[in-house]
Amino acid sequence: MLIVPEHPMLSVRRQCELLGVSRGGFYYEPVAVNPEDLALMRLLDEQYTRMPYYGVRKMTAWLKTVGYYPDVKRVRRLLRLMGLMAIYRKPNLSLNGTDHRRYPYLLRGVPVLRRDQVWSTDITYIRLRGGFVYLVAIIDWFSRYVLAWRLSNTLDAGFCLEALDEALSRGLPDIFNSDQGVQFTSADFTGRLEQAKVQISMDGRGRCFDNIFVERLWRSVKYEDIFLHDYETIGEVRTGLGRYFPTYNDERLHESLDYRTPGQVYFQGFAGGHA
Repeated sequence: MLIVPEHPMLSVRRQCELLGVSRGGFYYEPVAVNPEDLALMRLLDEQYTRMPYYGVRKMTAWLKTVGYYPDVKRVRRLLRLMGLMAIYRKPNLSLNGTDHRRYPYLLRGVPVLRRDQVWSTDITYIRLRGGFVYLVAIIDWFSRYVLAWRLSNTLDAGFCLEALDEALSRGLPDIFNSDQGVQFTSADFTGRLEQAKVQISMDGRGRCFDNIFVERLWRSVKYEDIFLHDYETIGEVRTGLGRYFPTYNDERLHESLDYRTPGQVYFQGFAGGHA
């Protein structure tokens, strides 16, 4: 752990901000999970990344094809624990807020032609060898550039707010898109956007492709980093993602960006089309 609680010049909060981890993540200790459950969760995570439209029954049937025979109730419990319940054909990590103000989806049929026109956010489950954490990221739709990210061991709104504050310190989008989870519909989160005069857009119920660019980011993160390295601690995954995201932004070529990097497109502009 690189954070020094009694640092003479930097508070724990500031150190967490600099390292890209929520304050809750600093105190994180993996919750003990049954080893067999952990094995099932690893398989479910990988299969969900491949086929996010699989529900509980299909997941249960698929596990049998690879030699595991849990019942439907157990698979449902594990998916809920992971936040991957496919109720709306997408990861249900952002717990639904039922009493929040309703914001429309503003991006249907809208061409995205420049940086900072649309930003988007989402949360995904990140496995550790003995537990798990959650990752939030904010990206620019036009360039696919990752503007900010944070890790947390809980699904409270705090780490999402920290990521938002970091992103807003870099600039302002015209539109900010998210799902209707309680993290993103909270008064603190929407209030920050409204104060900055940013239009708020939220995905429609059951429309897993409204936030498609973040969904693609999660697949890249998992296949290109998480599944390869099998991190054991939150410190390891934080360090690993601290390497991965600069690589993703500044070195990884995207076919849909005419084989440019997100960083090149975000900072230099782009004249081509988008998929």
